[in-house]
Formats: sequence, C-alpha cells, structure tokens
Amino acid sequence: MSFAPTWSGPTGHTNIQDQRERWEKKHSLTAVELLQSERSYCQQLELVTTFFVKLLMAKGTLKKDIKERIFSSIEAIYSVNQSLLVNLENGFLGRGFDQFCSQLHHYCTYADNIYTADNVLRIQLRKNKAFRRFKKLQESRLEFNNHKLEDLLQLPIQRIDQYKRFLHDLAANMSPNNLEFEQMSRAATTVGGVSQRIQNNARRHDNHLQLCRVQKMMRGQKTKVLAKGWWYVREGWLNVVPPKGTGTKPKMFFLFSDMLLQAKRCSSLLPTSGGSFVGQCAYPLLDCTVEKVFGHTRSQGGLLSSQDLTSKTEEEGQTLADVSEVRGQQLTILVQEGKGQRTYLKELHRGGMDLNQDRVKGLSVHNDVGDLVRAFMAESLDLYTEQEIRDL
Repeated sequence: MSFAPTWSGPTGHTNIQDQRERWEKKHSLTAVELLQSERSYCQQLELVTTFFVKLLMAKGTLKKDIKERIFSSIEAIYSVNQSLLVNLENGFLGRGFDQFCSQLHHYCTYADNIYTADNVLRIQLRKNKAFRRFKKLQESRLEFNNHKLEDLLQLPIQRIDQYKRFLHDLAANMSPNNLEFEQMSRAATTVGGVSQRIQNNARRHDNHLQLCRVQKMMRGQKTKVLAKGWWYVREGWLNVVPPKGTGTKPKMFFLFSDMLLQAKRCSSLLPTSGGSFVGQCAYPLLDCTVEKVFGHTRSQGGLLSSQDLTSKTEEEGQTLADVSEVRGQQLTILVQEGKGQRTYLKELHRGGMDLNQDRVKGLSVHNDVGDLVRAFMAESLDLYTEQEIRDL
C-alpha cells in the first residue's frame, strides 16, 4: 500500500494534506472544548473550597476529622487543576498533563474515599442541625446556580472520565511526529489507570450493597453473607425435587462467587416475616459438578441433577426443577455447552476468593450440591465478559 500523495482535484491539495487538515481541525476543537470545560470545572471546585472547606474551618461547624472525611483531598485537587488550567490557556497541553499526571495520587485518594464521604455527609445532615443550616445557606448563593454540595463532590470522579476521552481524542488527531504526541499518549494511559480504579471501586461498592441487602433479608445469627471476598451474582426461586415421594418445594437460592446459599421464606405467622428468609444449606462451588437429567431446549423447563465430586453414590445428589419457560430454555442450552463453561467457573473461583469454612459455620453444608449450581452459574456468566470474570 502506497502512502505517496495523490492529486485529488484542481485545487492542488493532496488527500494526505486534506486528512491532516481534518486532524488538525478536530485537534483544535477538542483543545478548545477541554479548555472551556476546565475553566468551568475549576470554578466549581473553587465554590466547594471557598464556601465550604475554608468557611467550615473558620466557623468550626464540623470537627476536623469529619471535615476531612467529607472533603478529602479536594483542596489539593483544586490546586493541581489551577496549574493545569494555566498551561492549557498558554497552549502547553503536553507539559500541562505531564505535571497533572504526577499529581494524580490526589485523585486516587479522593476516589477511594468518595463512598465514605457520601455516607458521612448523609449522617451529618441528619444529626448536625448547624451544618444542615449552613449547607442550605451556602447552596442558596447565586454562584452555586442551584447546584447541591452532593453533586459538586462528585465532579472530580466524573472529570477523570472526561479527561480520558479528551486525551484519547487529542492523541488520535495528532501526528506521531508532534513533540507533544508522546506526552499526550502517556497521559492518556495514566489517566486511564485512574479511571479503571474508579470503576473497580464502584463495582466493589455495588457488590457490598448487594451483600448488605441479602444479609438484611436473612433471619438469625448463623447465616453470615458479609464474607470477605464474596461477590454477589444473582438470586431466584427454584423448585427442589425431593429424593422420595412427589411434589416440589420452592426454595430461594442466592448465588455468590464461590457459594450457593439455599434459603426458605420465614413463617407468615411472624410479625416481621415479610421478605425475610432463613438460610438452610450452603453449597461450596469448588467441588461441584452438574449433569443434565431431563429436559431439552424447547421444553417448558427441565430437570438437572448435581453431585459433589467427593460423593460415592448417586443417591447423594439432589434434583431441582426450574419451571420458568424462558429460564428453563436458557439453562438447558448452557448445560449442553457445559464443557465450554467449566473453564470459566474455575477461573471465577481462582480469582482470589478462597473459601473460608468459618464463614458458613452454623449452616448445614451438605455433600449433595444443588443441581442448578453449574447451570445457575453458567447462566450468570452471560452478565460478565471473560476478562471481568478473571478480575473477580
């Protein structure tokens, strides 16, 4: 393929020259947008530092440790971005982001504290009447333009993703021969790492909220869901088929990264039974396997049988039925593709969450493993990419 310039028309411009002009135009527009947004961002950071951080320090409305937990490193961030703004206004994008990236640890500190800050802020607004009045007064200033403190505190987290986009566009529309190309590319990589850190923090926080929600649904002291390293995957009702006799019993199952928890609904006679469950069995996934017993892809459901790898007799297995048409079809298809899913199940368990038997102490941990363990897990794999599963 030749990169030799070719004449595109009577104007005398080459295709390469036209492309370069388009790149330069996109680069200039991106730089202007970055500068304008940076000015607005710094103004909003100034509102927080001037009308909240400094005034609170002078008035003593909040204790020092509480103030630091709410506002964290936002003053340092404001100082860093003021320097970046000066460089952007003078056209020194590469040098500006080089200096900015060397101070990104302030953003990392802020990102790691953001959920704590949000929680402490809510507590203070509920319990501290003086701070609640102070916050309302400051937010009523014309400079705030109806912005709430809660929204302003989220700006540094949101700004990192904006920087990631700006740096990608600037580097993509810049010639590799440009002196700033290497600086912009390096900055894009560094900012991308901080962005990934923020996303990981968000995933861990969401998972913690799910674990807390499930724990609140469990009655009694024996069922401990808030185990270190556990990741919530999904939950749902399944019908358990008894080894003998007829009929099925609906049970609620909660699937975690290395454990399947079986629970039953609390008695309706209890005054606080609404939406509550009692843990019955905890099935570790490490030694589980699942086999298809009955059902096909076009059935109204299907039956699956599971067995612990250490079991010696088939009678130790257990059978569950999923009578949901849509889910039954999905599960049957995924079980048929079980060979391709086993690797992902192993990878999911190898992600660093070693099973701690003390976490399930008090539960009845049986050798018979719910037949939907692997199918249940396989269905949930649709929610994650291969890389996300390995990162769990």
